[in-house]
Amino acid sequence: MTYEHCTLCPRACGVNRSRGELGFCRMPGKAHAARAALHYWEEPIVSGSFGSGTVFFSGCTLRCGFCQNHTISLEQYGAPVDSGRLREIFLSLIDEGAQNINLVTPTHFLPDILPALTPKLPVPVLYNCGGYESVETLRQLEGLIDIYLPDFKYSDHRLAAQLSGAGDYPEVAAAALLEMVRQTGPCLVQDDQLLRGTMVRHLVLPGCVDNSLGVVDWFADHFPDGSVFFSLMAQYTPLGPVCKTPPFDRTVTEEEYAAVESWMELCGIDHGFVQDFAAARRDYVPDFDLTGI
Repeated sequence: MTYEHCTLCPRACGVNRSRGELGFCRMPGKAHAARAALHYWEEPIVSGSFGSGTVFFSGCTLRCGFCQNHTISLEQYGAPVDSGRLREIFLSLIDEGAQNINLVTPTHFLPDILPALTPKLPVPVLYNCGGYESVETLRQLEGLIDIYLPDFKYSDHRLAAQLSGAGDYPEVAAAALLEMVRQTGPCLVQDDQLLRGTMVRHLVLPGCVDNSLGVVDWFADHFPDGSVFFSLMAQYTPLGPVCKTPPFDRTVTEEEYAAVESWMELCGIDHGFVQDFAAARRDYVPDFDLTGI
C-alpha cells in the first residue's frame, strides 16, 4: 500500500503523491488531520457514555458538493501528522476514555495510518467512510478494522455523478459494503457498545426521496436478518458549494424523511437507528481547529 502510483480509492488516479502530485483527493503523500477529540454525536452504540475517539482527516475521495465538513473535505484544511504522531493521538484519546478509535475519511492516508494501528489498540478501531471504496484496498485492512461505518449515499447514478462526480457509486459502494460485512461478520454489541460489525448510514437528501428508497431496497435485499445495522440520518445541512441551488438549498422536509422511514419499516428494517429529525443544525458540525493534532 503506497502513495506512489496511487490507487488507494476507486478513482485510481495513478499519480505519485509521494512526489507532490495531486489526484482527486487533492492531498499529498502525507497524512493530514484537522481534529482529534472525543465525539458524542455518533449513534449511541458508537459514542456511548464516554465518546468516540474521533480523528477527522483532511481531504476526501468523494468531495461531495453538499458536505457539511467542507472545510476539511473540499478545502483540505488540516496539519500534517506522521504514523508516530497518529499512534500518540490514538493512545491519548483512549486515555481520555474513548470507547473506540474512529477514523473519519481515512482511505487516502492509509499508508500512514496502518503502521499506527500496530500493535493492536485496546479498543475497537472504526473505519468511518463515504462508502466509495476499493475492494482491493479493503482486503488489505482485514484484521485491522473492527467496525466499518460506511455511508451508502446513492442508488441513483445520475445523482451520484452530479453531487460526487462518481456515476459508478452504486455498484462500487455495494461491492465495498459486501466486503466489509464479509470481514466483520454480524454486529456484536455488548453493554450497549458496538464491538464489531458493519453499520450502514444513509443521509436523506432534499428532493431525492426516490434515491433513498433505492438504498433502503438494496439494504433490505442483502441484509434481511439483522446482522448488519442501518442508520437513517436527517442531518443534511445546506453548507456545501451545491447548496445555493434548489433543492439542495434547504433541509429535508418532515414529509420526505417520514416517507423514507416508513419505507424502512415496510421493508422490515428494524435493526439500527433513525436520527431525530431536529438534527439538521449547524451546531452539530465540529470545530475544525486542529484540536488534538
